[in-house]
Amino acid sequence: MKDKILTYFTKINRWKKKYKIGVSNGCFDLLHKGHLYSLRQSKKFCDKLIILLNSDNSVKKLKGAGRPIQNVKLRKKNLLNSKLVDYVIIFDDLTPFKLIKKLRPDYLFKGSDYINKKIVGKNYVKSYGGHVKVLKNLKNISTTKILLRSKQNR
Repeated sequence: MKDKILTYFTKINRWKKKYKIGVSNGCFDLLHKGHLYSLRQSKKFCDKLIILLNSDNSVKKLKGAGRPIQNVKLRKKNLLNSKLVDYVIIFDDLTPFKLIKKLRPDYLFKGSDYINKKIVGKNYVKSYGGHVKVLKNLKNISTTKILLRSKQNR
């Protein structure tokens, strides 16, 4: 796995010489229209969008039993199939800080549900002149809300 990550960084470092790099992170447990909206908004600011994707293990720790709904391979495939995402890096930690530090993106994106929450990597990205963009979310759309509605409709 470590060799694979080094290959990722070699490719991304080449991109950084000619493209604006944007990074977002999350579980993307069920890729829904809210995620797609956010990814489209992110692409307006950068040439290459990299998603730091929580592993199955870290999703379970963050979201609890029964999550993730889809395994990491399928979640990665769905993100890449959206044609909005240029690269996906899977991480096993609870936060993507180590990867953000290593990537040093031009842009760090989070949804507006983080407006009053700590954005991991925010201060670091700003420290070298990078930008942190809090993007508007579509209302009432989240994987958790979709799952709750699904349970109520049974």
